[in-house]
Amino acid sequence: MFGYLTRIYKDTIGIAGTHGKTTTTSMISLCFIEAGLDPTIQVGAILKEINGNNRVGNSDYFILESCEYVESFLKFSPKSTIVLNIDNDHLDYFKNLDNIKKAFSKYVALLPYDGLLVLNADDPNCLELRSSTDAKVVTFAIENDKANFIARNIVFDDNGFAKFDVYHNNNYFTEMKLSIPGKHNVLNALSCIALCYEYGINKYDIKSALLKFKGANRRFELVGSYQNISVYDDYAHHPSEILATYNALKNKKYRQSWIIFQPHTYSRTQNLLDDFAKVLTNFDNIIITDIYAARESNTYNISSKDLVDKIHSLGKTAIYISSFDDIANFVKERACPNDIVLTVGAGTVTEIGKKILT
Repeated sequence: MFGYLTRIYKDTIGIAGTHGKTTTTSMISLCFIEAGLDPTIQVGAILKEINGNNRVGNSDYFILESCEYVESFLKFSPKSTIVLNIDNDHLDYFKNLDNIKKAFSKYVALLPYDGLLVLNADDPNCLELRSSTDAKVVTFAIENDKANFIARNIVFDDNGFAKFDVYHNNNYFTEMKLSIPGKHNVLNALSCIALCYEYGINKYDIKSALLKFKGANRRFELVGSYQNISVYDDYAHHPSEILATYNALKNKKYRQSWIIFQPHTYSRTQNLLDDFAKVLTNFDNIIITDIYAARESNTYNISSKDLVDKIHSLGKTAIYISSFDDIANFVKERACPNDIVLTVGAGTVTEIGKKILT
């Protein structure tokens, strides 16, 4: 795909998991750059700091996202990897969670005996992977006190940005501050800290890089504001990701929330319909637009109206609007100062934010 990939990299670092790969890959990449390690990078979104989604370095370090879909990550040869979480996604291919877990088990089995596996100790599915590798295992967590790297004393400012103390093997390590919102990003940062520590990057370079990081493209990204109404865009397309976005939103100060959600693929909408409906009820105002087909045709007999009906059955109001122009006009006529508007989904829903702001 890229010419530089013909080179043999002695140290490939893969970031895996069903959620959070892009942000964590970005964090690690910036820490390696800050430390002067000159890595090659492949990330799944535009990263402002490298003016794109890839960077060609002159070292043996290659940092990349390891995507589980169709088990494509089994084609990699990682020296080190992080597994952030294992959830029931891509069920059009995997069919069930057990098959997803098996795929991750095969992935970490690729690690060499002198490699490194960094695991989320708050996720039982991740911890099961310890038996699938002979590599060194390092853990991170917020809730699990047995983890090697733990975040404690987490506080959020008015933007929802976290400040927290990091403990390494129950000894105080350092204080960290982030410039992106959400408790889930504390976990992402912990995984980054754990891996970077194992690579000998000092805490000051890690602190500096994480504080500078303003987020990857479409990850709770501030698109703009008008009349004191803030418009954000987020790539979330799985119920767990939407919940993480909502929890990040809760730490901000605002009047009411607006979510404009574009379901991504018919199979995911059908398989996770109940979970989508439940998580969307957390928002004050809910607008659903048409399903983004991506690689699929609608052989599932599912539509966005089914999701709206499911939300209604949970006692919450939601509306279906197909036209992006109509959605933008609907929001502009009704949103009030200090509201937060979120466009959410992995498809073309990102276009709506720009329409609201014009």
